[in-house]
Amino acid sequence: MPQIDLITGFPGAGKTNFIKKYVQFLTGQGLTAAVLETDYGAVNLDMVILNDLIGDKCEVEILDGGSGVLSYSYRFHTKLSSMAVSGYDRVIVESFGFYDVDSFFDALAVGPLSQWYSPGSIVNIVDAGMEEQLSDEAQYLLVSQTASAGKIVLTHCVEAQAHESAGKEQAAGHCGLASDNLSAVRERALARLNTVLERFQSDRRIIPDDIIARDGDELTQDDFVLIAAAGMIPADYARIPDDMRSGHGTILYSGLELEEQKINGIITEIFADGSCGKVMRIKGFVRAEGNLRIQVDATRHEVKTCRTPFAREVLIISGDELNEDRIDAILARA
Repeated sequence: MPQIDLITGFPGAGKTNFIKKYVQFLTGQGLTAAVLETDYGAVNLDMVILNDLIGDKCEVEILDGGSGVLSYSYRFHTKLSSMAVSGYDRVIVESFGFYDVDSFFDALAVGPLSQWYSPGSIVNIVDAGMEEQLSDEAQYLLVSQTASAGKIVLTHCVEAQAHESAGKEQAAGHCGLASDNLSAVRERALARLNTVLERFQSDRRIIPDDIIARDGDELTQDDFVLIAAAGMIPADYARIPDDMRSGHGTILYSGLELEEQKINGIITEIFADGSCGKVMRIKGFVRAEGNLRIQVDATRHEVKTCRTPFAREVLIISGDELNEDRIDAILARA
């Protein structure tokens, strides 16, 4: 019977990078693993990133968002059913975007899945530099992803501390923050998470041992041992009323054409322009002049673009309180 893990986190937090390292740890222990990418609109950039994991001990599959909630739920359940009987030791589900963990538990409660899977770990990947002001719905989904997490992996700690302590002396080297600075970052994240948990009347409170403050490249073998055994924590919280479900968003652009030399600048401008909303992730593929295709993988921490033979031209922008008209205007200039 395979164990099933759920990896959650807001767009751009670092879920895919974490999963890559996590799978390498699991297969290094002699286990077999399968990764299920639950994506939107079949923009399988994350699957491209994870593609080099595929081999005798690992498979990567994608489930796109489909045309509606029922269609997605049905296909998610069907995919988990087929993966349950494929002989994997561990099945890892990567959530897409602003994910409500209730949908994961609902799927496991239907039919035979509860007998086919044993609980693994829920891991919430949290950006240490997360926006301070989030919409009501984004805060609710942060609670959903945090309340049942066995471990919280805090990423982008160096960037967060540098932003808050501009002009102050920072620890040198690639190994990360000095221990006192790292503790301050962890404490701020812990307080932030507990504030939103309290707001939605959760019975869960995060303690320091729940948090691992390291980016994916810096996670150790001992960290992964703890993560693999972290489990899923039973927790309750108040469900959000329908009139508060209006904050987070995803905008999809199909067949978008941009000048290659302008792409990095345009993407950077969208992240920097507060009137666009709180943009967290831009990813996908666009057409450039001369029938070129350009792969885009960008967060507010880093913008990466490269030429690619991949032919599907779909770009996804994810964030909170997005202003589609303003984003349209910026893209139109390219």
